[in-house]
Amino acid sequence: MKQVTFSSKEDASSYLAKYIIDRINQFAPTPSKPFVLGLPTGSSPEGVYGKLIEAYKEGKVSFKNVVTFNMDEYIGLKPSNQQSYHYFMFNKFFNHIDIPRENINILNGLANNIEEECHRYEAKIKSVGCIHLFMGGLGAEGHLAFNEAGSVRESITRKVALVESTLKANSRFFNNDTSKVPSHALSVGISTILDNSDEIVIIVLGKSKTFALEKTLYGTKNDANYPSSYLQDHHNVMVVCDNEAAGLRAKL
Repeated sequence: MKQVTFSSKEDASSYLAKYIIDRINQFAPTPSKPFVLGLPTGSSPEGVYGKLIEAYKEGKVSFKNVVTFNMDEYIGLKPSNQQSYHYFMFNKFFNHIDIPRENINILNGLANNIEEECHRYEAKIKSVGCIHLFMGGLGAEGHLAFNEAGSVRESITRKVALVESTLKANSRFFNNDTSKVPSHALSVGISTILDNSDEIVIIVLGKSKTFALEKTLYGTKNDANYPSSYLQDHHNVMVVCDNEAAGLRAKL
């Protein structure tokens, strides 16, 4: 697992955005051979999305032949709800680039048949052949997407119950009221990420992620208590982080 560390969040975001742009441009996608990108939500990737938008507006990259799959979505929130991941992705990224709407894939948290929706999503990922680059974030206690502690290596897209620490962490988006945070979500599984991705890049920012990053890089391999440790089981993973997440003090 490769680790690249920067002195600031902005530098880390800029590096990862350029890395993604270079991957897309080197691939030279076409309508019949799109570049497939896995995407997260959250505060850490937000800076990356901003840099990608800037590059698109400057003509440095096009998303016309890019297909995206998001990692997760709350159950019960309408896409128009400002806390839904649909809203986040369109507001922070999709509305500002040239990606065709039919190329965007996000789990439907309002599906009448949740199990069927999960099977559909898993099958669609497999139908594209592979995810060329999966960008992920990292939960403060080592969860990957909404794969909470206890998630097994073989897990696939499914309904998950969010643990108390996740509810508390996400309550900042719900007026700091954990009771307003949806208790369940849909999430791709560990197997969905590891077994369908050519390359995985994780963006990890801030001192609140130091513990999780250490468990990811140096903890026991495939430890279900820290699902991000499963990343050690993939052949091509890069972690992009800042000094705070890496536990380093900035030089004066």
